[in-house]
Amino acid sequence: MPTEILMPALSPTMEEGTLAKWLVKEGDTVNAGDLLAEIETDKATMEFEAVDEGVIGRILVEEGTEGVKVNTPIALIGEAGEDMSGAAASSGAAAPSSAPAAAPEEAAKTADEAAAEPAAAPPAPRKDGDRIFASPLARRIAADKGLDLAQIRGSGPHGRIVKADVEGASARPQPAAASAETPAKAAPAPAGAMPTGPSADQVLKMYQGRDTQEVALDGMRRTVAARLTEAKQTIPHFYLRRDIRLDALLKLRSELNTQLEGRGVKLSVNDFIIKACANALQQVPEANAVWAGDRILRLKPSDVAVAVAVEGGLFTPVLQDAHMKSLSALSAEMKDLATRARDRKLAPHEYVGGSFAISNLGMYGIDDFDAVINPPHGGILAVGAGAKRPVVGADGELTVATVMTATLSVDHRVIDGALGAQLLAAIVENLETPMTMLA
Repeated sequence: MPTEILMPALSPTMEEGTLAKWLVKEGDTVNAGDLLAEIETDKATMEFEAVDEGVIGRILVEEGTEGVKVNTPIALIGEAGEDMSGAAASSGAAAPSSAPAAAPEEAAKTADEAAAEPAAAPPAPRKDGDRIFASPLARRIAADKGLDLAQIRGSGPHGRIVKADVEGASARPQPAAASAETPAKAAPAPAGAMPTGPSADQVLKMYQGRDTQEVALDGMRRTVAARLTEAKQTIPHFYLRRDIRLDALLKLRSELNTQLEGRGVKLSVNDFIIKACANALQQVPEANAVWAGDRILRLKPSDVAVAVAVEGGLFTPVLQDAHMKSLSALSAEMKDLATRARDRKLAPHEYVGGSFAISNLGMYGIDDFDAVINPPHGGILAVGAGAKRPVVGADGELTVATVMTATLSVDHRVIDGALGAQLLAAIVENLETPMTMLA
């Protein structure tokens, strides 16, 4: 009997995607691990691998199809010569009604997990002696929980490791991991949440007769809209603002860049800001936390996200263990993440997680602004431009200094006012005495 290949969930926030391109055709023989298709998620275009071996009998969803729901059958795979006409008809009829009705946990499963969880559990096989077969979701959960896949017995086809295998493995407490791995599934909006605005029909009527152009929303724009609406409606934001003198930092940066020029390293002010925030989260550990629905989850490492503008939206790649890395290492990693973010080549684990974020619009000449918290983060630092301003010196004399305004947006459920003030004070101290960050 043929097996359905289902539309996978390739990112934590993916509910539907675009089947951009088939890399196989009907009649092709494939093995586990072979690439089947390119799928556009809400964040990037990713390759989808085969779970089992067999022959592609029928392609049910043509390439270029948008809005394909997760868990919808997209193709059939079976043995050579197997008749799949009846199976194709039943799959096509069932897909529209079954996908929307799926439970949330089912919708998060990848194709191999939905088809194969009841199977036996031999040790996970290896390809060419070094590769362990595991679904993308299983790999991400294992990485979040610190599990060694080589020690896990797979219950999928031919011993492939699936979601259920890693969820049941011994690791840190499951409620905390679940909250960290699925940041998009924060506490649901209350029943009395504010309306999102007039409907499309109402807006179109308002501008009837005017020269307009409709711009269709892609997956990223939909996700940005949904997440920011959720953030402003459900997160009790409050804001703390400080001016930061940058003269010592700019002098140190110039000296370091001169010394590092031979290595091709050029540090930016943003690199110092990332380091300052990472160190501050260690200095004020109670603020290194996220909102986990019905609890607060405190992180030990400083995993700092940085907003990167891309065409049609933004990414927030995460620099893990930022407090343990040098300025030059942070600079190189940030440049790499930003480049791949703009090319939409980031893997989900590179933009999921973190407890804190930075949004820097100073390069665009913005003096100061209030940033929206990216759930489930506890806070985000909005960074304005540094500019020469008159200031009163320690001796009471009027002088000129390079000053930057930074605004800390805080989730009051996670961080109270005094704690937020301590965190911002630590960030300011690190930036105004930057030599301490090199110690």
